[in-house]
Amino acid sequence: MIDRRRKQEKAVLIGVCHKEQKKEQVIEYLDELSFLCSTAGAIPVKRFTQNLHQVDPATLIGKGKVQEIKKFIDDSGDIDMVIFDDELSPSQQRNLESEFKKKVFDRTGLILDIFADRAQTAYAKTQVELAQYEYLLPRLAGMWTHLEKQRGGIGMRGPGETEIETDRRRVRKRIALLRERLEVIDRQMTTQRRNRGQLIRVSLVGYTNAGKSTLMNLLSHSDVFAENALFATLDTTVRKVTFENTTFLLSDTVGFIRKLPTFLIEAFKSTLDEVREADILLHVVDISHPSFEDQIKVVNQTLADLKVSDKTMILVFNKADLFRFHDEDGNPIPASIDDLKKSWIAKEHAKLVFISAATKVNIDELRAVMLNSIRREYGIRYPYSIV
Repeated sequence: MIDRRRKQEKAVLIGVCHKEQKKEQVIEYLDELSFLCSTAGAIPVKRFTQNLHQVDPATLIGKGKVQEIKKFIDDSGDIDMVIFDDELSPSQQRNLESEFKKKVFDRTGLILDIFADRAQTAYAKTQVELAQYEYLLPRLAGMWTHLEKQRGGIGMRGPGETEIETDRRRVRKRIALLRERLEVIDRQMTTQRRNRGQLIRVSLVGYTNAGKSTLMNLLSHSDVFAENALFATLDTTVRKVTFENTTFLLSDTVGFIRKLPTFLIEAFKSTLDEVREADILLHVVDISHPSFEDQIKVVNQTLADLKVSDKTMILVFNKADLFRFHDEDGNPIPASIDDLKKSWIAKEHAKLVFISAATKVNIDELRAVMLNSIRREYGIRYPYSIV
């Protein structure tokens, strides 16, 4: 993992273009990997892409590309790590580290490093630690040279136990302990959610860096940490909010991202329970991002995996002030809210609002749309009450 106490480390980024992918998509994935790299505190200095018809079981990318990357690393002399956008098997990671003589990890390892740095509460830190150990367990072999040695000496004769087996046993025990801790915290958080009464719950979801925390601060008048970085928020924040005498609970959750491994979603199960138990989902989208449609699909797929696709959802297209149309010559043209409402984007989605949380544009319309949905939910839950 990246050690921020030292000088900024330099990284080489590797992307793989599978036969069903377009090269433009791989470039976009590498752009995101570069942003992740910068968020983690490293400097991306060079990118390599490899067209792959068949995965090399030993190195993922094949001997020729390995030698090309190795030559660049040797010639540069100041590269500290190599980061792959695709997931590496433990054996592939060991083989590549042996070839490059540098740290090698994949997108998952990079995300885990960012998570470890961003986690603030004891609960978030426990979740991240569990995910790190589960990622580490199959990768123990080869991480330290002493693990290959057999213990010996007085009191250690007999069948014995290799240090790698000892470390694996310790890691498994630690994983079991962390799971027990999370189960206890899960029960506590479930109790807390029950104690919130019968208020309607609204949860902010979306791709990482879409502006959820900024919107949370605006709607709830709170001070949730927000910045232009991936995974700025890991801890779930819940606030009681009132619109025109109608009170509800608003929660901000961890952002989603492409290629998020299943075990990482499972580690954040209780955090995502806020999404599962929400009555209304505000799906925040960064409309200024060139691939916002793909990001919508990633979030929708993650919500489907969480089995919450049937909930009332409002699409909130954020950062409208940064969105640009392009004329026939490709020149960018600023777009107003009225322009966006007449565009193909508005025609493709039923319930949506265009806003800018940073500049507070069109927030009144968002509040009105939210209020209508919240009152409708209250009407279903309490049909004989007046909200």
